[in-house]
Amino acid sequence: MKITQTIYVMAIVGAVASASLTAGKKAPACAEFTAFTYTGNDDYYNDNPLHAEDEFYNPILPGWYSDPSVVRNGGDYYLVASTFGYFPGIPLYHSRDLVNWRLVRNVLDRPGQLPGLRGQSIDRGGIYAPQISYNPAEGKYYVVTTDVGRREGHFYVTATDPEGDWSDPVWLHGIDGIDPSFFFDDDGEAYIVYKEDTAGKPKWSNYRCIRFIRFDTATGQTAGESWPLVEEGVGPDERLDRDEGPHIYKVDGSYILLCAEGGTSTQHSAVVYRADSIRGPYRRWGRNPALTQRHLKDKRTNPVTCAGHADLVSTPEGEWWGVFLGCRPGPGGFQALGRETFLMPVKWSRDGFPYFTQSQDTVPLRLRREGVVRDTAACCAGNFTWRDDFRSATLRPEWIGLRGSTADYCTLDGKCMRLQCSRELSTGKDVPAYVGRRIQHHKFEATARVRFTPRSEGESAGMLMLKNESRQYYLALCGDRVELRTLSPREVKVLASIPVPSTAGKGLEMRVVSDGVCYHFYVRPVSANVDWIPVAQDVDASYLACERTGGFTGATIGLYAESRQN
Repeated sequence: MKITQTIYVMAIVGAVASASLTAGKKAPACAEFTAFTYTGNDDYYNDNPLHAEDEFYNPILPGWYSDPSVVRNGGDYYLVASTFGYFPGIPLYHSRDLVNWRLVRNVLDRPGQLPGLRGQSIDRGGIYAPQISYNPAEGKYYVVTTDVGRREGHFYVTATDPEGDWSDPVWLHGIDGIDPSFFFDDDGEAYIVYKEDTAGKPKWSNYRCIRFIRFDTATGQTAGESWPLVEEGVGPDERLDRDEGPHIYKVDGSYILLCAEGGTSTQHSAVVYRADSIRGPYRRWGRNPALTQRHLKDKRTNPVTCAGHADLVSTPEGEWWGVFLGCRPGPGGFQALGRETFLMPVKWSRDGFPYFTQSQDTVPLRLRREGVVRDTAACCAGNFTWRDDFRSATLRPEWIGLRGSTADYCTLDGKCMRLQCSRELSTGKDVPAYVGRRIQHHKFEATARVRFTPRSEGESAGMLMLKNESRQYYLALCGDRVELRTLSPREVKVLASIPVPSTAGKGLEMRVVSDGVCYHFYVRPVSANVDWIPVAQDVDASYLACERTGGFTGATIGLYAESRQN
């Protein structure tokens, strides 16, 4: 690490306090952010440009978009993904062709829809595996999910127009565990399939921990007793893997059950079952897994790993496609992107089972969909540049915060975004003054323009990169100095420090550059015709890597303001 400045440690004093200051103290300072730019520069996209207009890149949603679920109604496709401890929750993407996707909103964008995230870890708690479905009998969309930190656990929201407001949550009774999924049968009956709570139970189960229960659309609640997956030809003494993430489909009169299996790491997969009745018995496909990459060599070029947790959708033309999660290790063999959303065509076996891959099949990074024209202006996949000058009245839907609304700390006036320094810290488990976006490339550059003058000792503002409460890089403007810090609940380490340039009266530009192995941090005065000034270079990017930190999210990067007053 090319850092010549002295490294020292500042202890965090006292517990995290409320955002308001007691009488007699100065009001907190505000940082003014007037621009943010993110540009991807991954080698694969540079070395493999798309030529045919019907080609597209995989993943279709790069960066952390895990546990994808997709539904079609007429010619419209909608897709959702997990958000864990972030707010607003559950991004909603729309497409007319499965290739070009547009983020239209976040489903859970009101604090009353998601009140229980405070106190939960951002990368292990919160919202797990949402599923989106459509009930034609009601003309209504459903999104059902689990808030793992609440006793009630499972809830759903509904909308007749998915791009408009969604309802307040309806908490479900009669089910436990995780990963609930609706199924609306063509006879008017409705069901929920889910993975039961396995705490304290044997690892092995002869029904793989999958259970079913009826759902009454009139009352909006479950009905009757749940029942376990009944698998054909399986005895009580057989030791079977637990399944999760179940989804049901009805195809040509048969019920198809698709589940995730093998954990969430490199052994991850998707498996399929088939039955003549919703109650089974279900026959497991003899050529499972229907999707995995675990049989491939670790050292292969441009690998996709951890493939699994899938959902299927049919097109108006009768084709079948599926979305699923996967990971892409970067140049250093690690990645901070998290689990991303991939798309592939679905094949069908002669005996009526859907599948994505078999044996040594690889998940492709480039595909074609005949008759579909790629929108070159779309910025969902490939290398792209994303900008925000904060001229709108509300934050764009790509911006997310931690555990709740930042409305108490964040305002927009049509000229800039103001973040008020908060004593709720990014290393705590409340709602700090942070707005971020997903990191979507191994190699990228992000810049921000900020004006900030602290009013009290301990106030700072700048750019924050975080994976969880304990792994964060903070490029902080704090009075007359710019510091690169690592933040954790136990300590703050200053890795590098330089004086603020004397010509920075109009503000400061901050810059983070990633080469896939290291991060490089720079600043320069706004409007000054000068080169970037290094703050720290060759800073270990694996510090934020999923392989080192665990958890279920990728890293985010954004704008932050804090107050560490005693």
